[in-house]
Amino acid sequence: MKNKALFFSLVCAVFVSCGQSSQPVYQVPVSEADEPMMKGKFEPTWESLKNYEVPEWYRNAKFGIWAHWGPQCVEGTGDWMARKLYMEGSEVYRYHVEHYGHPSEVGFKDIIPLFKAEHWNPDSLVAFYKKIGAQYFFALGNHHDNFDLWDSKYQPWNSVNMGPKRDVLAEWEKAARKYGLPFGVSLHADHAWTWYETAQRHDTIGPKKGVPYDGKLTKADGKGKWWEGYDPQDLYAQNHPLSENSWDNGMIHRQWAWGEGACMPTQEYVTNFYNRTLDVINRYNPDILYFDVTVLPFYPISDAGLKIAAHLYNHSMATHDGKLEAVLTGKILDEEQRKALVWDVERGAPNEIIADKWQTCTCLGGWHYDQSVYDNDRYKSAADVVKLLVDVVSKNGNLLLSVPLRSDGTFDEKEAKILTEFGEWMNTNKESIYDTHPWKVFGEGPIANSDIAINAQGFNEGSYTNTTAQEIRFTQKGDDLYVTALAWPEDRRVIVKSLAQGNELYPGEIKDVELLGYGKVGFERTVEGLVIELPDKQLNKIAPVFKVR
Repeated sequence: MKNKALFFSLVCAVFVSCGQSSQPVYQVPVSEADEPMMKGKFEPTWESLKNYEVPEWYRNAKFGIWAHWGPQCVEGTGDWMARKLYMEGSEVYRYHVEHYGHPSEVGFKDIIPLFKAEHWNPDSLVAFYKKIGAQYFFALGNHHDNFDLWDSKYQPWNSVNMGPKRDVLAEWEKAARKYGLPFGVSLHADHAWTWYETAQRHDTIGPKKGVPYDGKLTKADGKGKWWEGYDPQDLYAQNHPLSENSWDNGMIHRQWAWGEGACMPTQEYVTNFYNRTLDVINRYNPDILYFDVTVLPFYPISDAGLKIAAHLYNHSMATHDGKLEAVLTGKILDEEQRKALVWDVERGAPNEIIADKWQTCTCLGGWHYDQSVYDNDRYKSAADVVKLLVDVVSKNGNLLLSVPLRSDGTFDEKEAKILTEFGEWMNTNKESIYDTHPWKVFGEGPIANSDIAINAQGFNEGSYTNTTAQEIRFTQKGDDLYVTALAWPEDRRVIVKSLAQGNELYPGEIKDVELLGYGKVGFERTVEGLVIELPDKQLNKIAPVFKVR
């Protein structure tokens, strides 16, 4: 082994024998001194957590919208802006230097006051999201930038003390509750420890060569500055050695699960994230928690994530008359872990029906607002979103769609047009989505019959949008079978092979076929398939949905 950190990071837990039982001893155990884990039915072990059952509301909801929004939207240069501005020569670095200053003088901390949310109206946004079909709503609680978007007890760098000087989570939650949408929160700050290591660097060429960026500044350095009294290390968390090969910008991805030479976080750092997360659970009662991690926060080096999971489930039961109504998602889960958590697939999907409920998260454009996506028309189309939704739901999944907001708290007119078109399709065809469950097969067609692998935590969604009318997806509700062709056919005929005469998948009689939004249409059942006749005029530009009885 190259060093002790690498060795220990490859070990999930060391078990020590104690009589007949064994208890895991974690490398960085969390402290419960400030925020005790709630006791109840669930304990912080996989054996206990696998007794979890996904609540009915989440099984039926199918579609959520996410406001992945915070101070990294200020410059409009896209996701991971607070890391990339310290990557010499990158587009984000060049933009930051040109428009704001050199990172040795103007770092991410100095961007935060520019995040003012001056046109943000959470009530009207959530009302619109519900109107276009959202069944739950997600807010960003913090990102890898380590800035808390609430009145945080454990992070002074928060949206009440600076920036918009508003409790963003509280206002999002109020709007979600008003419109009857379950409220989700995503928390990403656990990785700030390694993510911000670029802030410890310096330029290697040019007039600022060798001048350190602002990642190592301390509270004492703030005298006379706007941030006087605040400690930059509470934000950057860089008072530690660099991880192995830290100057390799891609290394962080290989170290995401705290292996491959990642610098091990301290108990103080791990406990701080744990405390902040329990603060969110106890004060805002989220129905869903999302972590951008492998399995759980700080897993496998700490018990922090397991304790967060147990606390969330026990807290949910305590606040819902003994009924567990909460959802917790995790990425890259094995079969056993998927019994304890809801598996999240980022920007992708498995190409099969998954027995345990799962979710895919994706974005209309970039995760944080990116002006270049707008300028170059790189948003997903309404048709792209529909195809992903229908495909995911046919496989027992939910779709969580992030809608990028500008720094001022609004989405642009191109997003508005896409979302409105999606909403029109959704409002016509929602009965084929909500409260449904998978059929005997999820679909048919060239893509359905392909071997499409998941890359790491997902990243294969591009395989599911370039479709023709031959690509069919199925959902079921009671005795009704819903059949969606993922494009309109050119010859006004859709042929469903799985419903052919004599096909054992559907041995019963087909009495009628209805095109949602139109009415009954003609059909003929042949040995080739169920041949459905379409009206002369398309109802929309996206996809037809049929109800088969």
